Order: sequence, then structure tokens, then C-alpha cells
Amino acid sequence: MCGRVRLSNDYSEIKIRLRFDAEAAAPNLRASWNIPPTGDMLVATYTADGKRISEIMRWGLLPRWAKDVKIGYSTFNARADTVSSKPAFRDAWKKGRRCLVVTNGFYEWRKSDKQPFAIGMADEELMVMAGLWDEWVSPAGEKIKSCTVITTEANDAVGALHDRMPVILAEKDWPRWLGEEPATEDELKALLIPCPNERMKIWPVDKRVGNVRNHGPELILPVEPSLAASNDVAKRLL
Repeated sequence: MCGRVRLSNDYSEIKIRLRFDAEAAAPNLRASWNIPPTGDMLVATYTADGKRISEIMRWGLLPRWAKDVKIGYSTFNARADTVSSKPAFRDAWKKGRRCLVVTNGFYEWRKSDKQPFAIGMADEELMVMAGLWDEWVSPAGEKIKSCTVITTEANDAVGALHDRMPVILAEKDWPRWLGEEPATEDELKALLIPCPNERMKIWPVDKRVGNVRNHGPELILPVEPSLAASNDVAKRLL
């Protein structure tokens, strides 16, 4: 599962790292260490005229047939094994509306004591997740772009906390996922696998991250391992 993410990098750095089109307009991006579903996500898309651009989208995909935005509370994640067939995501998949969801990482909670853990990349790089997007038109005529994060089974590291995790794409796979390079449906689905353990790091953080009103940099500060480690796998990661 992936129900809370963070992104605090300066956009000028992200633009270079993601190789966004030089002439594309910069989005109004606000740093946050605690982005919940329905919040703003930074995504990369590939335009019909061959440009990789950045966009801000609502987290929680709104399919074209949605009656209101409430459905977004249950569509912020899409399972890799059903993403092409589940009604909420089927149209976006068929239309090739794939995107890169740009983050610094996500949070997960241990069930036994509700202890939150921050999860990031071992090399401190951006964590780029596989996503889908769609555009919904409200009854009042408002157009809203929204996205979902695709999840897969957890690797051993994240599996200490939850049985699912977001699909984290390697840089070499970004062009295929966005549609910049040709790929069959089978080849695309083959990308929806767990990230290797060694590419990730996990550490315990303060329980204040559980409140969406808190979104400052103090949320990623590690807490004492003695207060958080009771699982064998988690202990090895602290």
C-alpha cells in the first residue's frame, strides 16, 4: 500500500533530474513531508507532441464515470494485478495514460503498535513511482486531472510492515512507462515488480506523521530505534 508520501526537493532540481522539457511551464509546487490522498502530486507525463512535462494532479484517480470526487478516497492505489481490468483504472490503462509519480519516499505503519516508518531510496535519490492518470469533468464543468500509484507485492524490507508497496521504477524504465519508447502490454506489466531491498532504506519516525495537518521536515527525523524495533526485519534496517 502507499497512502502517504513526501516531496521536498526544489523544482529546479527535479526538472533537471526528470529531464522535463525546457520550455514547459513550472507547476506551483509546495514542499511537503506528508502528502495524503486527495493532496497534490507532482507527476511526469508525455505529451502527444513528444514532450516530457510536469503536472500537478489530485491524488486519487477520478474515472470519467465518477459522480463526484469522493471516489478518490478509494482509488489512490491501483493493484498491479488488476490495473488493466478494474473499472476505476481500465480506461486510463487502455488510453495509455501512464505517468511517473515523483516523490522522496513514502510512509508505512507497523500494525502491532502503529509505529510509522519512513521509506526512501538508499542513495537519497528521488523515488519515482509508476502511476496512471485521467481527466474528469465535474457536473459543473470543472476539469480535474488525477492520478493513482500502482502497487505490487512488498519486498522483504517493506514486507516487515505491509504486504504491498508502490512500484518504484528504475530510470532506464521511465521512457517505456511514459510511452516515449515502444512497449507491449506484457512488457509494461513486467515492470510492475518490487524494488530490490538494497535500493531502499527504512527508519522509524515520530507518530506525528499520522496527522495530515503536520507536514514539516521534522517528520522524517529518526526516533530512537529502541522505541521502534520489535520486528526482526525492521531491526536489521534500523
